[in-house]
Amino acid sequence: MARTQKNKATAHHLGLLKARLAKLRRELITPKGGGGGGPGEGFDVAKTGDARIGFVGFPSVGKSTLLSNLAGVYSEVAAYEFTTLTTVPGVIRYKGAKIQLLDLPGIIEGAKDGKGRGRQVIAVARTCNLILIVLDVLKPLGHKKIIENELEGFGIRLNSKPPNIGFKKKDKGGINLTATCPQSELDTETVKSILAEYKIHNADVTLRSDVTADDLIDVVEGNRVYIPCIYVLNKIDQISLEELDIIYKVPHCVPISAHHRWNFDDLLEKIWDYLKLVRIYTKPKGQLPDYSSPVVLPYSRTTVEDFCMKIHKNLIKEFKYALVWGSSVKHNPQKVGKDHTLEDEDVIQIVKK
Repeated sequence: MARTQKNKATAHHLGLLKARLAKLRRELITPKGGGGGGPGEGFDVAKTGDARIGFVGFPSVGKSTLLSNLAGVYSEVAAYEFTTLTTVPGVIRYKGAKIQLLDLPGIIEGAKDGKGRGRQVIAVARTCNLILIVLDVLKPLGHKKIIENELEGFGIRLNSKPPNIGFKKKDKGGINLTATCPQSELDTETVKSILAEYKIHNADVTLRSDVTADDLIDVVEGNRVYIPCIYVLNKIDQISLEELDIIYKVPHCVPISAHHRWNFDDLLEKIWDYLKLVRIYTKPKGQLPDYSSPVVLPYSRTTVEDFCMKIHKNLIKEFKYALVWGSSVKHNPQKVGKDHTLEDEDVIQIVKK
């Protein structure tokens, strides 16, 4: 692919190669079958709390020190690489939400191909709501590239939204391509050849934004996860103030020192922004709202119905209406049905039948 010059005539050929590569990569990640191995040592941890954050990084960048100092959980720390061998969980309470932190073992180059238990590590990272990539301030950029490459190769897309492509398989009728805006890279031929690589010959494809061949492959593969990510630059006690000012301008980036506990509040604030959690306070009838323990919902599911499901699934059967105080309603209080969308720090009272 590197030797082919990119122009309109070769775009079709390059798209084919990209699709073939993606397909082969997927087969590497998920082997075709084979006998089941014995029960190995468990690696993943049960999901608790309202959100889950994984620390990813090279060995010896201070992931375990960061966990110990943030959550008060002792994760073994020593001056040699691969001190942490399995996942060490910890929980912090922040603004009323319980957030689970996972200290994962270090990733090395070639982790996505199974080096150094890299597959299990990245598989746990896939289940997180937010990934913190911990980097050493003294050699950040090279490491950042390698880690991003490992995660991308495993189907994790960092800080990006799913591409706006409609894709629907059919039984017959060939491939229908509709583009709602001008495409710079994809044309009907390229799309057909990429889909043919996956043995798909009948499908509706809608392109709603200017997308690349890689985006189309992501959608067809269907196993991609889109996770927000923060780069944590550790060990800032080893650099000068001028360098620190430059670092602060990098996007998605927080400099800290895990050992001296510098700048933790900034990190927590940023984590809270990226998790986009919504806190809902409950109010029993005739009493003041309980501001100490909110019900925390993910920002994608914040209707009154989701709130009821979070508490107990029988609640929705007896649900009559809800009274809501806060920024999501015009009047305080307002009667709402179960499809009303709640916002952060609303107060709700549910009335049963």
